[in-house]
Amino acid sequence: MRKIVAVLVLFSASLVGQSGPVEIGVAVKAPFRFVAFGDTRFTNPQDTGASNAAVRQALVKAIADAHPAFISIGGDIVYNGYDVDDWKIYDNETALWREKNIPVYPALGNHDLHGELQQALGNYFARFPDLQQSRYYSVRTADTLMLVLDSSEDETAGKQEQWLKQKLDSLTQDTAFVFVVLHHPPYTNSSDTELLRGGGHSARSSEKKLAEMLEARQPRMHAQIIVFAGHVHNYERHEHGGITYFVTGGGGAHPYHIPRAKDDPLRGMDVNYHYLLVEVNSGSVKITMNRLEFVNGKPNWTQPDAVTIKAK
Repeated sequence: MRKIVAVLVLFSASLVGQSGPVEIGVAVKAPFRFVAFGDTRFTNPQDTGASNAAVRQALVKAIADAHPAFISIGGDIVYNGYDVDDWKIYDNETALWREKNIPVYPALGNHDLHGELQQALGNYFARFPDLQQSRYYSVRTADTLMLVLDSSEDETAGKQEQWLKQKLDSLTQDTAFVFVVLHHPPYTNSSDTELLRGGGHSARSSEKKLAEMLEARQPRMHAQIIVFAGHVHNYERHEHGGITYFVTGGGGAHPYHIPRAKDDPLRGMDVNYHYLLVEVNSGSVKITMNRLEFVNGKPNWTQPDAVTIKAK
């Protein structure tokens, strides 16, 4: 596969810890590919309750071998955002990405904000200087626009809502797809009641309102919206209001049980460590779930779910 060289163009900035919209331009043309996944929870490898270091490391290598134009991490990058040692584990385990010059565009997760806020954000922004201290921002690549949200703040209120609506209202005519990335999922079959079975999270009211807003706009938009979220440590795909929603929280954090329908391709697979390979072509996007399972101590990869989404 040809090597993709990403050229970054940055616009605007904000002060540390303050929400400010930077736009990042990645100078690649379609077809291109990127990876979406989340909930890696980089931390001491001996802390097996927080996450699985062998899974993290296998995912990092497989993602590097996929040669993506960039990587989208949907939050909970580290176990504790205030902990410098957790961030050093991230630095060490993802060194291969930097060796291959693969940019990382993250969304803030609740674990990334653990501890004293300015300390946690300082650790976060030190790893991602291209964000220029922006807690939410956009990435423009070919005929796509990625809107990365901060779901620790209400996405449908205040400055973030104003920025989001402005970006959706001012799409260029050549924008075929809008990717929305955030930590907390608008839709999930998980729930807070699953805590007795290893953990789970219900969809929150703020993300439900976000979904209502996006679905009200989708019929009037010339671009197709696709949403990536994490927080739930598993994989899900939902279709609502003409929008496809992915839960991609299989980056290594201890897995959550998901109640599944009989026709779900992941039915019966409680542990779904994975990453999503997003292949952007002219007029379509193919998204493949790459599932990791260790067999006799060695990584085994399967693709139990894939979908192609057409441009409008």
